[in-house]
Amino acid sequence: MIPAYLDDSYLREFRAKVISANVNSVVLDKTIFYPQSGGQPSDQGSLFRGDEEFKVTRAEVADGKIIHALDREGLVPGDAVRGVLDWERRHKLMRGHTACHILSAVIYKETGAKITGNQIDLGRSRVDFSLEKFDKSQMAGYIEAANKVVGEDREVASRFLSKEEAMKTPDLVRLAMEVPDREEIRVVEISGVDAQACGGTHIRRTGEVGIINLVKAENKGKANRRVYFEID
Repeated sequence: MIPAYLDDSYLREFRAKVISANVNSVVLDKTIFYPQSGGQPSDQGSLFRGDEEFKVTRAEVADGKIIHALDREGLVPGDAVRGVLDWERRHKLMRGHTACHILSAVIYKETGAKITGNQIDLGRSRVDFSLEKFDKSQMAGYIEAANKVVGEDREVASRFLSKEEAMKTPDLVRLAMEVPDREEIRVVEISGVDAQACGGTHIRRTGEVGIINLVKAENKGKANRRVYFEID
């Protein structure tokens, strides 16, 4: 079953049942809370049992289940709850994640550099590339090209491929590391620009990103360059 947050990243509320509880954390029979992974922070929000509110401080995966950490205990198995995302937070992270894809697509096209790491955040985000060298003017040019893609308001969509099919697709996997051993690989595609294997949440059109601003770029060792950016 495809997690709801990947099938539709714009869902903001849902209803579910608590299937297990451990002091101040719970597992639900379904959820739209994105668990921290792949350089994207987890969602936050609230679970409501009637008029009672339990704030979700983070979500993470453990033993194949999504654990919702709460600000207090009280929920028990069998409870029916209504979940509500902190949508402003989620949407900002979606915008930042798509911006990261756009920038990495531009740099890959120009240099062939793969991604060696990334961290999306509400403020300053970063992405690391396997680049031998670059200068400030080059990076400014990459940012300008990325903002051009943003301004073109291109469609962003996702689909699933078998791992065998995905591995046969040139340039689909941009990470300079092992691909997770899964039967299906989710692909996020920016129309006419990029297609990357990715398990994060994204916006529907590049125009939602806003403006990508270069903060700084620095060396992080041999053939590893780190770029910091913010979005307005």
